[in-house]
Amino acid sequence: MAETRKAGGEPSGKSAGQGGSAETKTRCGFVAILGAPNAGKSTLVNTLVGAKVSIVTPKPQTTRMRTIGIAIVGSTQLILVDTPGIFAPRRRLDRAMIAAAWQGARDADVVCLLADAARGYDEDTRRIVASLKEAGRKAVLVLNKIDRVKKPSLLALADELNREGIFTESFMVSALTGDGVGDLRAFLADRMPRGPWLYPEDQLSDLPLRLLAAELVREQVFLQLRQELPYASAVDVESWEEFEDGSAKVSAVIYVEREGQRPILLGKGGARIKAIGLAAREELERLLGRRVHLMLHVKVEEDWQERPELYRALRLDFEV
Repeated sequence: MAETRKAGGEPSGKSAGQGGSAETKTRCGFVAILGAPNAGKSTLVNTLVGAKVSIVTPKPQTTRMRTIGIAIVGSTQLILVDTPGIFAPRRRLDRAMIAAAWQGARDADVVCLLADAARGYDEDTRRIVASLKEAGRKAVLVLNKIDRVKKPSLLALADELNREGIFTESFMVSALTGDGVGDLRAFLADRMPRGPWLYPEDQLSDLPLRLLAAELVREQVFLQLRQELPYASAVDVESWEEFEDGSAKVSAVIYVEREGQRPILLGKGGARIKAIGLAAREELERLLGRRVHLMLHVKVEEDWQERPELYRALRLDFEV
């Protein structure tokens, strides 16, 4: 399935290939995945979909926007909403990310709270539980990274969380290995309302190609730079040009906040920026199944976090 389905695109507004009686034969609905930073939300969405639709790094707060992954389970289309991690905000960007996460929860048919079992019932997760209680919203508890925790500790954590009284079901999974994910996928599919599919059968994500390219570049910035620089950077695709042979030429800008960050990103003799570009290009070509020419530039813009157009590009609300 991962090889034949495609990333990017827009909702079709109708069932794809399901016939005139799709409303009675098919199910379709939204599942929001909430959780603290680095709980494994993007990894879980990728595993549920069966393909990479969200970038993943070991660093917290990698996800900055809502990303939709689309999974097909029998006659059900699961629309999985990968949300930014919820934490105590300090910057405008933080507030916009958290607002996007809660918007995803408000619009969903089912909310899953993903908790890092190895981290336990931490402060960020407690904050999410309190907000769900305040909103009167029930959720499905998903304990992740169970391969890192001994069974007695895992059962004790599940009991502690279930005493909060907001969870209708509990699942224990390893999003990385796939352990337990099949049971969760089947459960979610059964809970979706009857109705036509909203996306074509072969579509994996709603991410526009320009935004997909920007995210893949940003993923490499996170993976290849160990300082705090990734959090002070943003990526914007300035142009996307298609050619008759099927290839594409993509020009992207990496924004940093200070002049001293530019040489860190460029590396000695431009080695670092070349490595970032190469890895991002190879991943983009793999996902699109065609050749891509990717050109990266670095610009210093101290107040990039105050540019409304960058928030719009990320599908975030600047005014939050």
